[in-house]
Amino acid sequence: MQLERTARLWICTLLLVAAGRLAGAELRLGMVGLDTGHVVAFTQVLNDPKAKDHVPGARIVGAFKSWSPDIESSRSKVEGYTEKLQKDFGVKLYDSIGALARDVDGVLVESVDVRVHFAQAVEVIRLGKPLYIEKPVTASLKEGLELFALAKQHRVPVFSSSALRFGRDTLSVRAGKIGRVRQAVTNSPAPLEPHHTDLFWYGIHGVESLFTVMGVGIERVERRLTVSGLIESVGYWKGGRVGTFEEVARGGSLAKTYAGRAVGERGEAAVGSFDGYAPLVAAIVKFFQTGISPVSPRETLEILAFMEADALSKSRGGDAVTIAEVLELAGWKGPWPGDL
Repeated sequence: MQLERTARLWICTLLLVAAGRLAGAELRLGMVGLDTGHVVAFTQVLNDPKAKDHVPGARIVGAFKSWSPDIESSRSKVEGYTEKLQKDFGVKLYDSIGALARDVDGVLVESVDVRVHFAQAVEVIRLGKPLYIEKPVTASLKEGLELFALAKQHRVPVFSSSALRFGRDTLSVRAGKIGRVRQAVTNSPAPLEPHHTDLFWYGIHGVESLFTVMGVGIERVERRLTVSGLIESVGYWKGGRVGTFEEVARGGSLAKTYAGRAVGERGEAAVGSFDGYAPLVAAIVKFFQTGISPVSPRETLEILAFMEADALSKSRGGDAVTIAEVLELAGWKGPWPGDL
């Protein structure tokens, strides 16, 4: 009975979205978690037609304010971001995630604290609304597997990504500019936060770029240190392909902070640049319009597995950790789930 009800809700959502597109109406979107600068940046791009990188097709109309008192950047900034959304863009505050989700076409879970993503997303999924989840999608591989399984059960599309995935050079390489990528190195800052597993806090940016050009197939990971004492995570993909994430010190130029290089069958190319938020926002709007995520659940889950294997390798002094092991530790036996 519950599955039938969810299916009806999802069909109704698709019909409403399709009808809105045909009529030229904007999608009405809501945000959960107002403790990251992304909520202002995304809303500016969507709601302000005069914005330099304006993306049409949707507006942020509502939000549920939440934050994490034990994370300083969350606690200290939530009030300012909330006030700006209300005063500058007329965003309405709701007193619960459920009330917000029922009143919009889709939801963006934007909480800076990845520990709360799973619980917040589950509320939206159970209401049958499509959702974008700020990267990383969940705080662990176990939660990620459970979340995508639940989304499949309720027939709810889910999309999660860093803006780094949509850098022009990175997408060009993913599309085949240099053929199949054999080796790649991507860079980003990776400061640590005590409540998050190492790369789950900020290193996710460079890891996302790495997977964008390498794709799925990660088999094992080794955590090393560069000569400067920064994180170096080496991943070994099926077929002898090697992808490396390297931490860079903060404070340098943007071009050097987010960068990288890929070597393929037909040459090499720069990857890993940050080209602003508009490309990601455009992908989010298209996702809500079509119900199709540009990133497969498998790839998103492999990113989580890479970051967990990196942390486990660190705890073992740099020994290689297989993805099969972290899958088993997450409660999944056998190969990757192929139907999420």
